[in-house]
Amino acid sequence: MKILIAEDDPVSLRVLEEFLRRWGYQVVAVANGADAWALLVGEDAPRMAILDWVMPELEGIEICSRIRARSDRAYTFLILLTAHGQKHSLLAGLKAGADDYLSKPFDADELRARLQVGERILRVQDELIAARDALHFQATHDLLTGVASRGAAIDFLSRELARSFREQRSMGIVIADRDHFKRINDDHGHLAGDKVLHELAQRMLKCVRTYDSVRPLRRRGVSDHLPIVQRRRHASPSGENP
Repeated sequence: MKILIAEDDPVSLRVLEEFLRRWGYQVVAVANGADAWALLVGEDAPRMAILDWVMPELEGIEICSRIRARSDRAYTFLILLTAHGQKHSLLAGLKAGADDYLSKPFDADELRARLQVGERILRVQDELIAARDALHFQATHDLLTGVASRGAAIDFLSRELARSFREQRSMGIVIADRDHFKRINDDHGHLAGDKVLHELAQRMLKCVRTYDSVRPLRRRGVSDHLPIVQRRRHASPSGENP
């Protein structure tokens, strides 16, 4: 687990670094708020951060507020490190978006316990997001072929037709059917037929452009129909797709 430490006091920063490395964490350390903010919004950002309340350029409480104002990134567990012991200061930090706080001088065992709580929270959230994404995929995709489901296909087609009318642009729909598909099921079994459908869908997906789409139109006991919806930006004089 990568953890960011943002602390302008070099002694406190070194002590924190030593403890975290000893506990097996990957540590990224900075001495001001601006560098901490840049790391938290950059690529491969740490999922946990220990932020000193008072720092040059940008205070820890302001970083908490900025992080919570963004919804385009994975959740970051934030711990405020503060010498403010007053209740109203601690409440202000939590309201700004901090998940936890630690008073200076900190106790190493307490710090480790709070970090373990943060890890559990992040792990549970990641599991919930993965479960949500899996359920969404199952609800909108055909599990056999991996392409979007019939309901999603109809919705996509309706939106693309509306777009083409609005923008006065052409679009094409190709309906593909497999000949003699029933013979495959009869001669080789439904498992072989499923493999044929999956392979066909995957080959279609590889052939279309990034802004095209492959969707199932309807399913019968004999075969599937897969429309390829092609949206063209402009019709060229030759009639070819751009």
